[in-house]
Amino acid sequence: MHATAYLKDPAQHATGPVVAIYGKERFLKQAALHAVMRSVLGDGEGEDQLASRFEGNEELELKTVADELRTVSMWGNRRLVIVEDADEFVSNHRAGLEKYLEHPARTGVLVLDVKTWPSNTRLAKAVARLGLPIECAELKGQALVRWLQERARDRHDVQLPRDAAALMVEFVGDSLGLLDQEAAKLAAYVGDRKKVAVEDVRLLVGGWKAETTFAMMDALQDGDAATALAHLGRLYDARQASEFTLGGIAHNLRPLARVTALTARGEKMGPAIAAAGVHPRALERARRYLRRLGRPRAEQLLHHLLRADGRLKGEGRAQERMVVERLLVELSGP
Repeated sequence: MHATAYLKDPAQHATGPVVAIYGKERFLKQAALHAVMRSVLGDGEGEDQLASRFEGNEELELKTVADELRTVSMWGNRRLVIVEDADEFVSNHRAGLEKYLEHPARTGVLVLDVKTWPSNTRLAKAVARLGLPIECAELKGQALVRWLQERARDRHDVQLPRDAAALMVEFVGDSLGLLDQEAAKLAAYVGDRKKVAVEDVRLLVGGWKAETTFAMMDALQDGDAATALAHLGRLYDARQASEFTLGGIAHNLRPLARVTALTARGEKMGPAIAAAGVHPRALERARRYLRRLGRPRAEQLLHHLLRADGRLKGEGRAQERMVVERLLVELSGP
């Protein structure tokens, strides 16, 4: 079960005698661990102090953990033992853990915090049968945008439309912790309005770099490649990563690629631009840009983006700026 599903209603999922929290997304792992602690120890403020924690290095013995699990707690009828960074511990004591789970402690719950957790091992199958495996894999693409929208709604009590959430991901990247911080800032900023607009994200999250990126794209669509390249230079002077610059370019061009696809199916330009999600203030500029490009060039917009993305991943840092500069010249059209 993925952590996003578990965290929606932890009370519906019994922990059993063992929980495996696995994956590389630390934000989700911490949230899942806190939910497990509340499930086992209750909602008291001191539940963290009631849990026993061990570092899962080569010095940790299985007997130490098992003894702790079987020790009667002075503060309640449940015992929670957490082994952090437990990959080495699991590797060293896999057979012993399998044997322990044949007759686990009645009131003890073992939590294994690991990065990798192959599902075809005997131990993983035993945990799936007796306990609770929680996957904390990194979120990407639409799954990340959906998570951000749900997080803004459930945790920060604010509505975050899909286009605003997607723009936040373009600006911030895929760090859930940073995205959550930015969502909290936006919720405080919009206040009683209770709805975040794309302009709010541009102003509060993107800052001057976002404004520079949008100015760069305006110049590009106007056919002014020189001004677009000058704006790009300012971004590089501020040490903005090429990946984020390319993300900003992609955010502006994807709606135009959708317009091209719609018109290819017979839709008229005006309705297609509106349906594709182009910002109302950019409608006329988008219309002029696509007409100036012509259909054959417009149909290559996503191809240019994908090719630039591939080049960025294959080039050294010294060549990255040249890749993005070339992209801008290609996109500026005749």
